[in-house]
Amino acid sequence: MLSGLQTLFRVTPDSSESPEATGESDSDLLLGGKSGAGSIRALFAPKALGDFTVDWRVLILSGLAIIIGVIGAGIAALLMAMIGLITNIAYYHRFSTALVSPTHMTLGWWSVPIPIIGGLIIGLMARYGSERIRGHGIPEAMETILVGGSKVEPRLAILKPISSAISIGTGGPFGAEGPIILTGGAFGSVIGQFFHLTAAERKTLLVAGAAAGMAATFNTPIAAVLLAVELLLFEWKPRSLVPVALASATATVIRRQFISAALLFPETHYPHLGVDGLLAAAVAGVLGGALAWLLTLGVYGAEDAFRKLPIHWMWWPALGGVVVGVVGVFFPRALGVGYDTIRAELAGSLPLQLLIGFLIAKGVIWCIALGSGTSGGILAPVLLIGGALGSLEGAIFPGHSLGLWALIGMSAALAGVMRSPLTGAIFALELTGAFGSLLPLLIACVIAHVFSTLILKRSILTEKVARRGFHVSREYAVDPLETLKVAEVMRDQVATVAPDLALGSLRTRLDEDPALWEQRLYPVVASSGRLVGVLSRTDVLAAKGGKPDETLNEARKAPGAMTDEAESQPDHAGRLVAQVMRRDMVVAYPDETLRTVAARMVSTNAWRLPVVARDDYHRLLGLISQRELLRARGRLLDEERRRERVLRLTRVRPISGQTKRSEQSGRQPEQSTERAEA
Repeated sequence: MLSGLQTLFRVTPDSSESPEATGESDSDLLLGGKSGAGSIRALFAPKALGDFTVDWRVLILSGLAIIIGVIGAGIAALLMAMIGLITNIAYYHRFSTALVSPTHMTLGWWSVPIPIIGGLIIGLMARYGSERIRGHGIPEAMETILVGGSKVEPRLAILKPISSAISIGTGGPFGAEGPIILTGGAFGSVIGQFFHLTAAERKTLLVAGAAAGMAATFNTPIAAVLLAVELLLFEWKPRSLVPVALASATATVIRRQFISAALLFPETHYPHLGVDGLLAAAVAGVLGGALAWLLTLGVYGAEDAFRKLPIHWMWWPALGGVVVGVVGVFFPRALGVGYDTIRAELAGSLPLQLLIGFLIAKGVIWCIALGSGTSGGILAPVLLIGGALGSLEGAIFPGHSLGLWALIGMSAALAGVMRSPLTGAIFALELTGAFGSLLPLLIACVIAHVFSTLILKRSILTEKVARRGFHVSREYAVDPLETLKVAEVMRDQVATVAPDLALGSLRTRLDEDPALWEQRLYPVVASSGRLVGVLSRTDVLAAKGGKPDETLNEARKAPGAMTDEAESQPDHAGRLVAQVMRRDMVVAYPDETLRTVAARMVSTNAWRLPVVARDDYHRLLGLISQRELLRARGRLLDEERRRERVLRLTRVRPISGQTKRSEQSGRQPEQSTERAEA
């Protein structure tokens, strides 16, 4: 993965100092030879610095991403058809793939066993198929990216959509987008595993499949890309953004050509809000963040309660199905995906009493069902619950538009739950086309986001990953190693040694000089001032007795350590530095970024590098080690932690009448000006 970053540099003989010209053999040159001369040759030309690190492989990934986009659209259509089929069979006893809601079912109490049976089937599939089908999909995708090398087992691409279709089709209060995201990502990962790709490239294809699935489900290509960036990619680079965007666009085109080009929830002409409305949007953001907090606590509180039960987790989804079935008898709108209810909320056609009951019922059964470990998504339920809260806010907030405030409540709840404010705002716009409401949506989403991040350490997505022992950081920042160059941090006061220095004398100096001992790597500089090699402290300590070649090789196998065998052998202090020094050097240049040097250190296992001039490879400029790299990190910490007051204002002294008379008489008045001191 570092091959594109690393640049190796070796010392090879000059043409004027070839083995034939100097009378040295190849082994003499490798071990130091007689002349102590050599030159540094670049095996690979260093890359020119630029704004991005993208290369031509992005075109290959983009081509694969377009194919994945087509597949993702097909997966989304197939999953929605499966959900519709199971819902029609379970609640209406008819064979149809049309997506319907259990709202109008007439089974009464006979509907209670339906989600129980569905939960039982999912529990069996999870235990004997793949445990990774449990949950809503996005945390599983994040974990695969972070710790699994973006390698998804192929059977998950089959089991996850089937289990999700069963869960939602039997009344589970979930959305299809989470399973589609994981399923699309699984197919993207599986396709990537057939090619010779790095883990970062497989991640790009996995996320491309996830974005394609979401775009095809909701007809929201931009929100799908933002979701990928804010949640799954863990980077903002052209190498990943371009393929993901192409996959999302491709899936959207397929959907609009073969399924429907219409908006999922078209706008019903919302009013424009004034300043008072924007202030109310900020309040809605706070309430959305509080709702996100309650939902997160509810989901993981339910999960903790299930963990305390003295039964296998395979039975948990069936127990969660009991609650879903009973509540569904009284609030059938709370069952299933709930797209019809979301549409009614955005139209402002639901009575307030129903909204209150629905807010409580949907929230309770969703938390319990998701905490039981069944299979289902979170986007549609969060939209629905947030819309109910927003509709209630619309009864008292400016504009008195239940539909508009339902939209604002949806986006705020989504931004708070997922910690993705841009996704929340743009998602709401693409779902409805209400672009005139962009400003209140943005305000509500960012307020909900900051409220959620302040009161909760983890989101509903990352908490699940954290409970499995993995830390997730979702903050993007430019690596300080990418912005600083070697010349800014390198050590320019470097102790050097001569090639004709005896090792015994050098060991004596090491014992007497702590600074020399700490340096660890000693550039070998000839009398002419040319760098001809390097010598490590390990090389000095290991040059004792036995065959020099074997001793040196053994020391190089364990840098920084002296073997017991070397300690017990007699001291050959008469050997010269030129006989032990390394001509095959790895070097750094002063105009390189620290990230390039850090990658070179990792790939070559050389943790201290001499810094040489770009135009003269034999001119030593300094030394760079891990310590200097950490100092670059220290600069970032200093910028974040050190607080200072740069400007100060002093009080203005009024001009008195006496001062005015002094000015008129030509005398210099006392200085009285407004100053800004830095």
